[in-house]
Amino acid sequence: MPNAPATAATSRSALISAIVPARNEEASIAACIDSLACQPEISQILVVNDQSTDKTAEIVRGLMATVPNLRLLETQGVPEGWVGKNHAVALGAREATNPWLLFTDADAEHEPGAAARALQAAQESNAALVSFSPEQVMEKWYEKALIPFIYCRLARKFSYDAVNDPASPDAAANGQFLMIRRDAYDAVGGHASVTAEVLEDVALAQRVKSAGYRLVFHSGKGIVRVRMYRSFASMWEGWTKNLYKLIGGTPKAVLREMDSTFPWIVVLVLLLGIKFPFALFAGAWLLIFRQINYGSELTRNQFPFSLILYYVPAVGLYAGVLWASYRRHARGTVEWKGREYPVQAGGRLK
Repeated sequence: MPNAPATAATSRSALISAIVPARNEEASIAACIDSLACQPEISQILVVNDQSTDKTAEIVRGLMATVPNLRLLETQGVPEGWVGKNHAVALGAREATNPWLLFTDADAEHEPGAAARALQAAQESNAALVSFSPEQVMEKWYEKALIPFIYCRLARKFSYDAVNDPASPDAAANGQFLMIRRDAYDAVGGHASVTAEVLEDVALAQRVKSAGYRLVFHSGKGIVRVRMYRSFASMWEGWTKNLYKLIGGTPKAVLREMDSTFPWIVVLVLLLGIKFPFALFAGAWLLIFRQINYGSELTRNQFPFSLILYYVPAVGLYAGVLWASYRRHARGTVEWKGREYPVQAGGRLK
Protein backbone atom coordinates (compact mmCIF):
# COMPACT_ATOMS: atom_id res chain seq x y z
CA MET A 1 0.00 0.00 0.00
CA PRO A 2 1.30 3.54 -0.80
CA ASN A 3 1.02 4.75 2.79
CA ALA A 4 2.98 1.89 4.35
CA PRO A 5 6.38 3.68 4.62
CA ALA A 6 4.93 6.51 6.71
CA THR A 7 5.76 5.18 10.19
CA ALA A 8 9.42 6.12 10.38
CA ALA A 9 9.06 9.34 8.44
CA THR A 10 6.24 10.81 10.47
CA SER A 11 7.86 10.75 13.90
CA ARG A 12 8.30 14.13 15.53
CA SER A 13 12.08 13.75 15.18
CA ALA A 14 11.86 13.39 11.40
CA LEU A 15 13.91 15.92 9.50
CA ILE A 16 12.62 18.26 6.81
CA SER A 17 14.28 19.91 3.84
CA ALA A 18 12.69 23.30 3.15
CA ILE A 19 12.79 24.41 -0.49
CA VAL A 20 12.20 28.08 -1.29
CA PRO A 21 12.00 29.29 -4.92
CA ALA A 22 12.96 32.95 -5.09
CA ARG A 23 12.73 35.39 -7.98
CA ASN A 24 13.14 39.04 -7.01
CA GLU A 25 12.10 38.52 -3.39
CA GLU A 26 14.40 40.99 -1.61
CA ALA A 27 11.50 42.43 0.41
CA SER A 28 10.53 39.14 2.04
CA ILE A 29 13.25 36.49 1.73
CA ALA A 30 15.06 37.29 5.00
CA ALA A 31 11.90 36.97 7.12
CA CYS A 32 11.05 33.70 5.41
CA ILE A 33 14.48 32.22 6.09
CA ASP A 34 14.49 33.41 9.70
CA SER A 35 11.12 31.74 10.28
CA LEU A 36 12.35 28.47 8.78
CA ALA A 37 15.62 28.56 10.74
CA CYS A 38 13.62 28.63 13.98
CA GLN A 39 12.00 25.25 13.22
CA PRO A 40 14.12 22.49 14.83
CA GLU A 41 12.57 19.87 12.54
CA ILE A 42 14.01 21.64 9.48
CA SER A 43 17.66 20.65 9.07
CA GLN A 44 18.14 21.93 5.53
CA ILE A 45 17.01 25.19 3.89
CA LEU A 46 17.52 25.36 0.14
CA VAL A 47 16.83 28.73 -1.48
CA VAL A 48 16.71 28.45 -5.26
CA ASN A 49 17.50 31.81 -6.81
CA ASP A 50 15.61 31.93 -10.10
CA GLN A 51 17.64 34.56 -11.98
CA SER A 52 16.72 37.41 -9.64
CA THR A 53 17.74 40.89 -10.72
CA ASP A 54 17.43 42.44 -7.27
CA LYS A 55 19.33 41.75 -4.00
CA THR A 56 17.69 38.39 -3.27
CA ALA A 57 20.87 36.33 -3.72
CA GLU A 58 22.98 38.88 -1.83
CA ILE A 59 20.62 38.77 1.15
CA VAL A 60 20.67 34.97 1.22
CA ARG A 61 24.47 34.87 1.09
CA GLY A 62 24.59 37.29 3.99
CA LEU A 63 22.33 35.05 6.07
CA MET A 64 24.42 31.94 5.38
CA ALA A 65 26.95 33.14 7.96
CA THR A 66 24.37 32.85 10.76
CA VAL A 67 22.14 30.07 9.38
CA PRO A 68 24.49 27.10 8.93
CA ASN A 69 21.89 24.83 7.30
CA LEU A 70 21.12 27.39 4.58
CA ARG A 71 22.26 26.85 0.99
CA LEU A 72 21.80 28.99 -2.11
CA LEU A 73 21.20 27.28 -5.44
CA GLU A 74 21.06 29.02 -8.80
CA THR A 75 18.94 28.20 -11.82
CA GLN A 76 20.39 28.67 -15.28
CA GLY A 77 17.25 29.74 -17.10
CA VAL A 78 13.98 27.90 -17.63
CA PRO A 79 14.03 24.78 -19.82
CA GLU A 80 11.49 24.58 -22.62
CA GLY A 81 8.15 23.28 -21.43
CA TRP A 82 8.68 24.27 -17.78
CA VAL A 83 7.12 26.96 -15.63
CA GLY A 84 9.93 28.82 -13.86
CA LYS A 85 8.76 28.05 -10.32
CA ASN A 86 8.32 24.36 -11.10
CA HIS A 87 11.86 24.15 -12.45
CA ALA A 88 13.27 25.96 -9.41
CA VAL A 89 11.61 23.70 -6.84
CA ALA A 90 12.51 20.59 -8.83
CA LEU A 91 16.15 21.70 -8.68
CA GLY A 92 15.83 22.17 -4.93
CA ALA A 93 14.19 18.76 -4.49
CA ARG A 94 17.12 17.08 -6.27
CA GLU A 95 19.49 18.55 -3.68
CA ALA A 96 17.30 17.75 -0.67
CA THR A 97 18.48 14.95 1.63
CA ASN A 98 15.66 14.52 4.17
CA PRO A 99 12.59 12.26 4.28
CA TRP A 100 10.19 15.23 4.13
CA LEU A 101 10.21 18.07 1.60
CA LEU A 102 8.61 21.38 2.52
CA PHE A 103 7.92 23.58 -0.50
CA THR A 104 7.20 27.13 0.60
CA ASP A 105 7.20 30.56 -1.02
CA ALA A 106 9.67 33.32 -0.24
CA ASP A 107 6.90 35.56 1.12
CA ALA A 108 5.76 32.99 3.70
CA GLU A 109 6.53 33.46 7.39
CA HIS A 110 6.27 30.30 9.48
CA GLU A 111 5.10 30.58 13.06
CA PRO A 112 7.08 28.79 15.80
CA GLY A 113 6.06 25.13 15.84
CA ALA A 114 4.71 25.16 12.27
CA ALA A 115 6.89 22.29 11.08
CA ALA A 116 6.10 20.23 14.18
CA ARG A 117 2.37 20.74 13.63
CA ALA A 118 2.69 19.64 10.02
CA LEU A 119 4.51 16.47 11.05
CA GLN A 120 1.91 15.82 13.73
CA ALA A 121 -0.90 16.20 11.19
CA ALA A 122 0.85 13.72 8.90
CA GLN A 123 1.33 11.23 11.72
CA GLU A 124 -2.24 11.46 12.99
CA SER A 125 -3.77 10.82 9.56
CA ASN A 126 -0.98 8.74 8.00
CA ALA A 127 -0.79 11.35 5.24
CA ALA A 128 1.93 11.64 2.63
CA LEU A 129 1.14 15.29 1.84
CA VAL A 130 0.26 18.06 4.28
CA SER A 131 -0.65 21.53 3.10
CA PHE A 132 -1.87 24.66 4.85
CA SER A 133 -3.64 27.59 3.27
CA PRO A 134 -1.76 30.50 4.87
CA GLU A 135 -3.22 33.31 6.90
CA GLN A 136 -3.34 36.31 4.58
CA VAL A 137 -1.60 39.53 5.58
CA MET A 138 -3.37 42.44 3.88
CA GLU A 139 -2.47 46.10 4.18
CA LYS A 140 -3.88 47.97 1.18
CA TRP A 141 -7.59 48.36 0.45
CA TYR A 142 -7.37 46.34 -2.76
CA GLU A 143 -5.81 43.41 -0.89
CA LYS A 144 -8.59 43.52 1.70
CA ALA A 145 -11.19 43.61 -1.05
CA LEU A 146 -10.03 40.99 -3.53
CA ILE A 147 -8.04 38.38 -1.63
CA PRO A 148 -10.68 37.38 0.96
CA PHE A 149 -13.37 37.35 -1.73
CA ILE A 150 -11.33 34.95 -3.88
CA TYR A 151 -10.51 32.68 -0.97
CA CYS A 152 -14.16 32.49 0.01
CA ARG A 153 -15.04 31.46 -3.55
CA LEU A 154 -12.25 28.88 -3.64
CA ALA A 155 -13.39 27.42 -0.30
CA ARG A 156 -16.59 26.39 -2.04
CA LYS A 157 -14.66 24.54 -4.72
CA PHE A 158 -11.84 23.09 -2.61
CA SER A 159 -13.48 21.91 0.59
CA TYR A 160 -11.05 20.83 3.30
CA ASP A 161 -13.35 17.97 4.27
CA ALA A 162 -13.58 16.65 0.70
CA VAL A 163 -9.84 16.94 0.09
CA ASN A 164 -9.08 15.13 3.36
CA ASP A 165 -11.58 12.33 2.64
CA PRO A 166 -9.75 9.37 1.05
CA ALA A 167 -13.01 8.29 -0.58
CA SER A 168 -13.44 11.63 -2.36
CA PRO A 169 -11.64 12.33 -5.66
CA ASP A 170 -11.20 15.99 -4.67
CA ALA A 171 -7.57 17.03 -4.27
CA ALA A 172 -5.92 20.37 -3.57
CA ALA A 173 -2.91 21.92 -1.89
CA ASN A 174 -1.38 25.36 -1.45
CA GLY A 175 2.17 25.76 -2.71
CA GLN A 176 2.90 28.38 -0.06
CA PHE A 177 3.08 25.50 2.44
CA LEU A 178 3.20 22.06 0.87
CA MET A 179 5.01 19.32 2.78
CA ILE A 180 5.33 15.93 1.13
CA ARG A 181 7.04 12.70 2.05
CA ARG A 182 10.04 12.09 -0.20
CA ASP A 183 9.07 8.57 -1.21
CA ALA A 184 5.59 9.74 -2.29
CA TYR A 185 7.07 12.70 -4.16
CA ASP A 186 9.41 10.45 -6.11
CA ALA A 187 6.70 7.84 -6.72
CA VAL A 188 4.44 10.32 -8.54
CA GLY A 189 7.29 11.88 -10.50
CA GLY A 190 7.70 15.04 -8.42
CA HIS A 191 7.58 18.39 -10.15
CA ALA A 192 8.94 16.77 -13.30
CA SER A 193 5.43 15.33 -13.69
CA VAL A 194 3.81 18.78 -13.54
CA THR A 195 6.41 20.80 -15.45
CA ALA A 196 3.85 22.70 -17.51
CA GLU A 197 1.22 23.32 -14.84
CA VAL A 198 0.49 26.91 -13.87
CA LEU A 199 -1.26 25.51 -10.75
CA GLU A 200 1.47 23.04 -9.88
CA ASP A 201 0.35 22.66 -6.25
CA VAL A 202 -3.15 21.44 -7.14
CA ALA A 203 -1.80 19.26 -9.95
CA LEU A 204 0.74 17.63 -7.63
CA ALA A 205 -1.92 17.01 -4.99
CA GLN A 206 -4.13 15.38 -7.62
CA ARG A 207 -1.32 13.04 -8.65
CA VAL A 208 -0.55 12.14 -5.04
CA LYS A 209 -4.16 11.34 -4.19
CA SER A 210 -4.72 9.45 -7.44
CA ALA A 211 -1.73 7.26 -6.53
CA GLY A 212 -3.49 6.22 -3.32
CA TYR A 213 -1.73 8.45 -0.80
CA ARG A 214 -3.60 10.46 1.81
CA LEU A 215 -3.75 14.25 1.86
CA VAL A 216 -4.20 16.68 4.74
CA PHE A 217 -5.28 20.21 3.81
CA HIS A 218 -6.24 22.74 6.48
CA SER A 219 -6.34 26.43 7.26
CA GLY A 220 -2.90 27.75 8.16
CA LYS A 221 -4.10 30.37 10.62
CA GLY A 222 -1.57 30.46 13.45
CA ILE A 223 0.84 28.29 11.43
CA VAL A 224 1.99 30.26 8.39
CA ARG A 225 1.23 33.76 7.16
CA VAL A 226 1.78 35.38 3.78
CA ARG A 227 1.50 38.77 2.23
CA MET A 228 1.00 37.58 -1.31
CA TYR A 229 1.25 40.85 -3.21
CA ARG A 230 2.86 44.18 -2.40
CA SER A 231 1.37 46.19 -5.25
CA PHE A 232 -1.88 46.32 -7.19
CA ALA A 233 -0.06 45.41 -10.41
CA SER A 234 1.48 42.25 -8.97
CA MET A 235 -1.84 41.23 -7.41
CA TRP A 236 -3.64 41.67 -10.71
CA GLU A 237 -0.94 39.76 -12.59
CA GLY A 238 -0.91 36.92 -10.06
CA TRP A 239 -4.64 36.30 -10.06
CA THR A 240 -4.87 36.79 -13.81
CA LYS A 241 -2.42 33.92 -14.12
CA ASN A 242 -4.29 31.58 -11.77
CA LEU A 243 -7.96 32.41 -11.38
CA TYR A 244 -9.33 31.05 -14.65
CA LYS A 245 -7.88 27.61 -13.96
CA LEU A 246 -8.89 27.70 -10.28
CA ILE A 247 -12.57 28.26 -11.01
CA GLY A 248 -12.74 25.48 -13.57
CA GLY A 249 -10.75 26.46 -16.64
CA THR A 250 -13.66 26.69 -19.10
CA PRO A 251 -15.73 29.57 -20.51
CA LYS A 252 -18.85 27.98 -19.00
CA ALA A 253 -17.22 28.03 -15.58
CA VAL A 254 -16.48 31.74 -16.01
CA LEU A 255 -20.11 32.47 -16.93
CA ARG A 256 -21.40 30.44 -13.97
CA GLU A 257 -19.05 32.26 -11.62
CA MET A 258 -20.02 35.67 -12.96
CA ASP A 259 -23.69 34.81 -12.63
CA SER A 260 -23.39 33.55 -9.06
CA THR A 261 -21.17 36.32 -7.68
CA PHE A 262 -22.22 39.54 -9.36
CA PRO A 263 -25.31 41.11 -7.66
CA TRP A 264 -27.32 41.53 -10.86
CA ILE A 265 -30.68 41.92 -9.12
CA VAL A 266 -29.32 44.51 -6.70
CA VAL A 267 -27.92 46.57 -9.58
CA LEU A 268 -31.18 46.32 -11.52
CA VAL A 269 -33.27 47.41 -8.52
CA LEU A 270 -30.92 50.32 -7.80
CA LEU A 271 -31.16 51.44 -11.43
CA LEU A 272 -34.94 51.36 -11.15
CA GLY A 273 -34.50 53.64 -8.16
CA ILE A 274 -33.55 56.44 -10.54
CA LYS A 275 -37.22 56.61 -11.46
CA PHE A 276 -38.89 54.94 -8.48
CA PRO A 277 -37.54 56.05 -5.08
CA PHE A 278 -38.93 52.97 -3.33
CA ALA A 279 -36.79 50.76 -5.59
CA LEU A 280 -33.72 52.67 -4.42
CA PHE A 281 -34.65 51.91 -0.81
CA ALA A 282 -35.26 48.24 -1.63
CA GLY A 283 -31.98 48.01 -3.53
CA ALA A 284 -30.06 49.41 -0.59
CA TRP A 285 -31.55 46.74 1.69
CA LEU A 286 -30.77 44.02 -0.81
CA LEU A 287 -27.18 45.24 -0.91
CA ILE A 288 -26.95 45.19 2.90
CA PHE A 289 -28.35 41.65 2.88
CA ARG A 290 -25.67 40.58 0.38
CA GLN A 291 -22.99 42.18 2.55
CA ILE A 292 -24.19 40.37 5.67
CA ASN A 293 -24.19 37.05 3.82
CA TYR A 294 -20.67 37.80 2.68
CA GLY A 295 -19.71 38.61 6.26
CA SER A 296 -20.86 35.19 7.45
CA GLU A 297 -18.82 33.60 4.66
CA LEU A 298 -15.79 35.63 5.72
CA THR A 299 -16.02 34.42 9.31
CA ARG A 300 -16.44 30.80 8.20
CA ASN A 301 -13.17 31.21 6.32
CA GLN A 302 -11.43 32.93 9.26
CA PHE A 303 -11.40 36.45 7.83
CA PRO A 304 -12.61 39.46 9.88
CA PHE A 305 -16.34 40.20 9.54
CA SER A 306 -15.44 43.88 9.15
CA LEU A 307 -14.20 43.19 5.62
CA ILE A 308 -17.84 43.33 4.47
CA LEU A 309 -17.09 47.04 4.05
CA TYR A 310 -15.10 46.07 0.93
CA TYR A 311 -17.89 43.97 -0.58
CA VAL A 312 -18.73 46.32 -3.47
CA PRO A 313 -15.14 46.87 -4.67
CA ALA A 314 -14.50 43.17 -4.07
CA VAL A 315 -17.22 42.16 -6.50
CA GLY A 316 -15.97 44.63 -9.10
CA LEU A 317 -12.33 43.56 -8.76
CA TYR A 318 -13.27 39.88 -8.82
CA ALA A 319 -15.33 40.22 -11.99
CA GLY A 320 -12.54 42.22 -13.61
CA VAL A 321 -9.68 39.88 -12.76
CA LEU A 322 -11.73 36.80 -13.64
CA TRP A 323 -12.50 38.23 -17.06
CA ALA A 324 -8.86 39.26 -17.52
CA SER A 325 -7.74 35.75 -16.56
CA TYR A 326 -10.13 34.20 -19.05
CA ARG A 327 -8.95 36.56 -21.80
CA ARG A 328 -5.27 35.81 -21.11
CA HIS A 329 -5.85 32.07 -21.29
CA ALA A 330 -8.01 32.46 -24.38
CA ARG A 331 -5.19 34.36 -26.06
CA GLY A 332 -2.82 31.57 -25.07
CA THR A 333 -0.33 33.31 -22.76
CA VAL A 334 0.01 34.30 -19.11
CA GLU A 335 2.63 36.53 -17.51
CA TRP A 336 4.40 36.20 -14.18
CA LYS A 337 7.46 37.98 -12.81
CA GLY A 338 8.72 39.20 -16.13
CA ARG A 339 8.20 35.95 -18.00
CA GLU A 340 5.50 35.04 -20.49
CA TYR A 341 4.27 31.47 -20.69
CA PRO A 342 2.23 30.05 -23.57
CA VAL A 343 -0.68 28.05 -22.17
CA GLN A 344 -3.56 25.98 -23.34
CA ALA A 345 -7.05 26.73 -22.03
CA GLY A 346 -6.54 24.10 -19.31
CA GLY A 347 -3.63 25.99 -17.80
CA ARG A 348 -0.79 23.87 -19.20
CA LEU A 349 2.06 25.10 -21.33
CA LYS A 350 1.64 24.60 -25.04
